[in-house]
Amino acid sequence: MRLMAGWRWRSTQVRLCLLRNIYGETGKTELIILENRSNNFERGATDIFKREAADVGKIYKIRIGHDGKGIGDGWFLESVTLKRLATNTKESDKKKKKKKKSEEEEEEETKVEEVMDVYTFVAHRWLAKDEGDKELVVELVPDGESALEENTYEVHVLTGNVWGAGTDANVFLSIYGVGRGDTGERQLKRSNNLNKFEKGQVDVFTIKAIDLGELKKLRIRHDNSGASPSWFLERVEIVDLKESTTYYFPCQRWLAVEEDDGQIVRELVPVDEAFVKKDSENDGQSLATLGLEQKAKSTTYTVKVKTGDKKNAGTDANVFITLYGSKDDTGIVSLKASKINKNKFERGKVDEFTVESVDIGDLKKIKIGHDNKGNSTGWFLEWVEIDAPSLGRCLKFPCGRWLDKSEDDGAIERIIFPAELQTTEYIPFVPYEITVYTSDIFGAGTDADVFIVLYGSDGICTQQKSLCLNKREQRMYFERNSVNQFIVELEDVGDIIEKIRIGHKGGGLNSGWHLDRVTIRRLLPNGKGSETVTFPCERWLAKSEDDGEIVRELVPSDIFTEKLMKDGTLKQIEEEVEDPLEVHTYKISVFTGDIYGAGTDANVFLNIYGDLGDTGERKLSKSETNFNKFERGQEDTFTIQAVDLGILYKIKIRHDNSMFSPDWFLEKVEILDETTEESFVFLCERWLSKKKEDKKIERTLYEQSYDGERNSLDGSSVSLSSQDSNANVKETKKSSLVKAAEKGSLIPYHITVTTGTEYDSSTDSRVYIIIMGPQKVQTERLWLDLPEGKDEFADGSVEKFSVWGLDVGEIKKVEVGHDGATPESCWLVEELTIVVPTKGVMYNFVCKCWLARDKGDGLTSRILNILDADCVNVGLKILYEVTVVTGDIESGGTDASIFMTVFGSNGNTEEMQLEKNGDRFERGQEDSFIMEIADIAPLRKMRIRMDGKGTRPHWFLERIILKNLSNQEVATFTYGEWLSKLKNAKGSLVCEMPAVINDEQMMEDTTYTLQVKTSDVGGAGTDANVSLILFGENGDSGTLALKESNKSNKFERNQMDEFNFSDMLSLGDLCKVRIWHDNKGIAPGWHLEYIDVKDSAMDKTFRFQCDRWLAKGEDDGQLIRELACANNDILELKERTAYEIVTVTSDREDAETKENIWIILEGKLGRSKEFLMENSSKKRRFERGATDTFQFSSKNVGEIAAICVGHCPKDGKKSSAKADVFWHVQEIVITEMELCNKYFFRCNVKIPLRYKRRDYKVFECAKVTESFASKARSLVPVKYETIVVTGFEKGAGTDANVFITIFGLNGDSGKRALKQKFRNLFERGKTNRFYLETLDMGELKKVRIEHDNSGLAPGWLVERVEITNSATGVTTIFPCGKWLDENRGDGLIWRELFPRY
Repeated sequence: MRLMAGWRWRSTQVRLCLLRNIYGETGKTELIILENRSNNFERGATDIFKREAADVGKIYKIRIGHDGKGIGDGWFLESVTLKRLATNTKESDKKKKKKKKSEEEEEEETKVEEVMDVYTFVAHRWLAKDEGDKELVVELVPDGESALEENTYEVHVLTGNVWGAGTDANVFLSIYGVGRGDTGERQLKRSNNLNKFEKGQVDVFTIKAIDLGELKKLRIRHDNSGASPSWFLERVEIVDLKESTTYYFPCQRWLAVEEDDGQIVRELVPVDEAFVKKDSENDGQSLATLGLEQKAKSTTYTVKVKTGDKKNAGTDANVFITLYGSKDDTGIVSLKASKINKNKFERGKVDEFTVESVDIGDLKKIKIGHDNKGNSTGWFLEWVEIDAPSLGRCLKFPCGRWLDKSEDDGAIERIIFPAELQTTEYIPFVPYEITVYTSDIFGAGTDADVFIVLYGSDGICTQQKSLCLNKREQRMYFERNSVNQFIVELEDVGDIIEKIRIGHKGGGLNSGWHLDRVTIRRLLPNGKGSETVTFPCERWLAKSEDDGEIVRELVPSDIFTEKLMKDGTLKQIEEEVEDPLEVHTYKISVFTGDIYGAGTDANVFLNIYGDLGDTGERKLSKSETNFNKFERGQEDTFTIQAVDLGILYKIKIRHDNSMFSPDWFLEKVEILDETTEESFVFLCERWLSKKKEDKKIERTLYEQSYDGERNSLDGSSVSLSSQDSNANVKETKKSSLVKAAEKGSLIPYHITVTTGTEYDSSTDSRVYIIIMGPQKVQTERLWLDLPEGKDEFADGSVEKFSVWGLDVGEIKKVEVGHDGATPESCWLVEELTIVVPTKGVMYNFVCKCWLARDKGDGLTSRILNILDADCVNVGLKILYEVTVVTGDIESGGTDASIFMTVFGSNGNTEEMQLEKNGDRFERGQEDSFIMEIADIAPLRKMRIRMDGKGTRPHWFLERIILKNLSNQEVATFTYGEWLSKLKNAKGSLVCEMPAVINDEQMMEDTTYTLQVKTSDVGGAGTDANVSLILFGENGDSGTLALKESNKSNKFERNQMDEFNFSDMLSLGDLCKVRIWHDNKGIAPGWHLEYIDVKDSAMDKTFRFQCDRWLAKGEDDGQLIRELACANNDILELKERTAYEIVTVTSDREDAETKENIWIILEGKLGRSKEFLMENSSKKRRFERGATDTFQFSSKNVGEIAAICVGHCPKDGKKSSAKADVFWHVQEIVITEMELCNKYFFRCNVKIPLRYKRRDYKVFECAKVTESFASKARSLVPVKYETIVVTGFEKGAGTDANVFITIFGLNGDSGKRALKQKFRNLFERGKTNRFYLETLDMGELKKVRIEHDNSGLAPGWLVERVEITNSATGVTTIFPCGKWLDENRGDGLIWRELFPRY
């Protein structure tokens, strides 16, 4: 860049030359400063500067000037030459040389600067206050470019007629053209009036600039200087003297820190002359009405600035901001008037400002800084949040740094970019012009906080919006006979405004208000005109006048439309609203429960929702039936007037927890619509209390007959708007999750995140995870949002999340990260665990890595490879939709804990808690949610247990429905009875229900008769309490206490005791009994000979031989025994058996074959011969989609591990084996006929036709279904050696009582205490050994280890558990390495451990 100063007889000492902007075809550069370091810009001199700036394409003009400071500040500029330098990177040819070069040499070699374009700008003029045209700034076009010429703009500035409208501040103006750049900021100095910008005055200025073409906007501001800087600007008119065109820019707003929104800069857009003329005709009669057009064309940004919570973080300096968009920037905006705090930018505070601008494009970055003036200028800026409602975007600009000359890098200005992950998008808002007319009667005005809500059709509504920004505005507006206008951005409620709700919050001295009417003006969709809707009121909103209501709902009376016609005239149409909604009267009866302490003294609030909208929250203040409201057993009646709500479906009721006894037991609410005489009942029967039940003082109640979806599916309630007015949205949310689960596209992932314990490990950023499968299939970003009450991933914490995401198939990688973008948002991830229940797999990543900008490698996200994870098989789960129906009986709902166990032909689930989740299991409700249940189908029965605790321990259970989401099979379990110690005839808290599938009951009812024989041995009898559990092919009986015998003194030596259990579900053939006693009484030791169990439905007796002690001091000291059924010993395994082979051919075009198939079985006892499955012309096999069955006798190969399958020609000839013949097999199922064990092989593969027997495919067994007979055969007593290793960390040992449950393929051991007499167990670093005798459990699947948290130091670090089957010698290791401690990590005192082989 070369600057040439001219020859003129005058000394020049310009200190700072500003190349303000370079304008090109693709945009403009930011301000470029050419600093005068020594003696630049001297007479006759040529100065050269090199500066970097944005590439703006072909240059069409520049603006250059100086700051007018210095002794000789006049400057005669001759010319400016701009050279655009392109930096090319050339690769060195000398790569073959191994000698390393120095960095300087390398830099010189790669950077070769080449001159691309040269532009010359001839000025030949003074830039001086006292020479020529006295301007310090000039615009120049390149030499030889004649297309652009200089133009003169005459600027007329009209100051308003409002009191105090004039200003003494310095005013600056920028004018923008369409695609031709702008004039840059020019100070409006020389007016036609001596005293500029006075009330009601027109000031005329002249601005010379390169022709801008058609004008699109202007930016006008003042510097807030002088005695009275506040300025009310009416409008600006600009006359383009070259085109003789006048542009009108209405403003009609304050540029003042103390007025309006506090801005001292405005961007204005031109409007048609017809609108301005219409406005000036009505001058003095109506309000200014062009603010809405301005608002629609401009963007209002709400800027929130968070000052850090550090010592001396606040600043007294003047803060400014510039917003940079893709098209333009806002210029420097001073942040002077905070809407929230009087004292701005104080430590830990958030300040809110308004910035308006016109069409700057998408926000790309911001520049924020301060002027370093004041007492304490240093400032720690945490973040800036910029919300643009009209664009529907909210961007977060994280900073987390000092703007302080003595801290960090000393910068007091920073450029910040938005954090992509913290950007939120929503439906854009639209502007409404709301005009409020206060009546002309005595005392009509109010100082209260007035709010408004607009309603469209179908109950869509905006949020509740206060019309005044602060107390000062409340005092100014809504005076008697006043007209106040507000332009607000709110949600788009559609084309028709059905009703509005307007009210005030009361409070203050003169809160009573008489409202005449409200008008709401909106722009027509094309912007060529507007529509004004009038809502008449003419009533008091006052507690002491009229009906005492301070909220009114208004319906429209007429609509006034203005359209701009093609000829530039305005067409005005006025029409009445047809069929507006009626105002209905609702009688509300509130019934307080008749139990101790049910009444409340608190203030109660109610919101009623119908399909046409809601009433908004109303205080239930004057009871028509009782002076003292909401007392025990009382009915209180209230009347509310509201615009027709349609069919009522829910209410929200709450109290404010005030006064002496606020706790309230609400029985129900009944609402009568007096206009239609329809009645609606909302049952509650719950406490609204901070001390009782779930400690909530707000309830959402649904109408008794409402069958739409409630928000109980997954706890997440989505609402259309902040008023939560639409129920249909909830319905779609619920069903979409179930639909996605049915399709299998969405599956649950359970994620556990452990944060490290080093200094600064924690983070309050939002954490996310992305799960990736093969071929770029991945979930969306799954956010792990902390529950309420937690605001960070704390040091050493373990947080658990359940999220739904895309089923990606086999997981390959996992990305974990957070949205923190400031230097301080560090996070140390210790461990990450992902459980995929529908695949039965758990992945455990030991990460120990930082996700931080300023730690480690500076990354805030990492991709973890699944190969680096520990992969554990945790058992496959099937997704079921569970629907729980509570009876419609008084007090039928409960807040007790409910547990469910499901039994199927292939085992049973563990006991699972049904989460209350706020409002489930209430009277007359159907609650649906998704649960993961083990793959045990077909289902047989369900056991439900209640703990009988809570404020409402009784529950009337109607039925439970389970729907398998993978195959849509539905099982219904019906009870129709109380679960309660008081209301149930037997006082039972447990029930068992048989499954009903396709109207068939899956289990029979029976009576079990138990005969218990005590041995004829010295001291054989017991006084202890004995219990047992029966196990059969349909599950177990649950715990049966042997209380009522046919003998008065039970379990005496050589005595037979008989017990009857009626109303039981038949377990089918029994396989084992688990029996134990509690070791209480004088002589608890017991020698049991045998037990006989008779099933009356099957008419069969099962013998369980024992002949052993259950005594601490005898035998092996165990008080619990498992006994195998003696009936099952008869089944001897023969050497030969029969196999049934079922093949399923795929349902696709080329799947079938006319040739033969052969198969060989490979088992644990050997290999079978080859079985040939023949295809004949008489009986065609292996056709498309067909299932074929074959039977062969063979030696017994034991448990089948794999099969070999081949495809051979029928005639056995080599020539018949064609190369392109295949058989596409889907699945092969093999059943061993003696024990009826089934083996499943999932093939889904093409098998080519081959003559040689060497060519075959091998398939491994995917799933085994073991028959009951097979399981019963293997039930022999086994001693399990159990070794427990305690960790070596400080405090690792425990004094608590420890229990273990071992789970195997053939069942579990039951909960066993790990005790040894006179020994101090589970000490730090020690290994303890125990022997448990139980019936063989087969292959061990998992172990549950727990303690009862008793003793002085119950916290326990378990290293691992090792279990050895003494019969087979097989040892299974269950690693743990985790604390069982309420005060560490996840706070659990139990762990489920899975084997590592």
